[in-house]
Amino acid sequence: MSVHPAHHFRIPSTITRAVALRRDIPMPTQDDQLFLITGATGTTGAETVRLLLKRGHRVRALVHREDDRSLMLAAAGAEIAVGDLLDFRDVSTAMRGVSGAYFCYPIAAGLLDATVTFAQAATEAGVTSVVNMSQISARREAASNAARQHWLAERLLDRTSMLTTHLRPTLFAEWISWWWGRQDNEGVLRLPFGTGRHAPVAGVDQAHVIAAVLDNPAPHDRQAYPLHGPVEMDHHEIAASMSRALGIPVTYEPTEVEEFAAGLASLGKSAHLIQHLSSIAIDYREGIFRGTNNLVEVVGNRTPLTVEEFVAGHRDAFARSGSHFVPAKKG
Repeated sequence: MSVHPAHHFRIPSTITRAVALRRDIPMPTQDDQLFLITGATGTTGAETVRLLLKRGHRVRALVHREDDRSLMLAAAGAEIAVGDLLDFRDVSTAMRGVSGAYFCYPIAAGLLDATVTFAQAATEAGVTSVVNMSQISARREAASNAARQHWLAERLLDRTSMLTTHLRPTLFAEWISWWWGRQDNEGVLRLPFGTGRHAPVAGVDQAHVIAAVLDNPAPHDRQAYPLHGPVEMDHHEIAASMSRALGIPVTYEPTEVEEFAAGLASLGKSAHLIQHLSSIAIDYREGIFRGTNNLVEVVGNRTPLTVEEFVAGHRDAFARSGSHFVPAKKG
């Protein structure tokens, strides 16, 4: 299986010129544009909402429910729409008057139904552009059902008249806070990734890319962008970076895929999620998640966070074990 080497991504000259213009000229207020952000309280969605609002755009945030997170977005100036991406009426209502949209669906059953619903509602509403959150493992031959569905969702959106851009991030930097365990003044990462490597990319860095593409979609039409952080690492190196940032010992304990899957089942995770994560663990070991590039800088106009910077900036998230952590079995 092929390995993705570290490289600088080649950007079409039209994109480079467009980014240069945005750096040199103040961003105009464009109150005539309305952007719909789905997954608006999530890792990438919430920051995308804030960035677009700062640029003077109107933003509609589609959320599952009204809660403290949606109230914060409303306080920042976003219009809140409550609905379900699998409900055609909800999505059609949310699309009214929208210029461009960000489509983000969780790792859960229903992605293809949600994509069809989104595409039809957007087409009927005259939406001109979409940024689609896919994943780096999305490909025709993927063993993960979710990853293969992401590839199919990309193909479906490519067949619409919308200006379409797919983002294929490697594992988020946020993963390490979700999967790590803490006891007293020690930390551990227990994951089935062997000696594989990747360059963790933070959600906030991806949000800068999403906002930039929504702001100027034409140069990015029909592009699929792999998004990486600045430094490729294995999990021993990630643990060492966490240790430096937190000032406590952090170690990586490789596990087997079967043990990892059993741990997820013990937490009540869905069969869909377990099948996906078990499959991408093998992909990870085989190099599918490897690589670095400069897309966050070139498209998003932002220097991406290192693991150490991310952890230092989110110390509260590391004060306790993550929501997905499963301790080793005793005995």
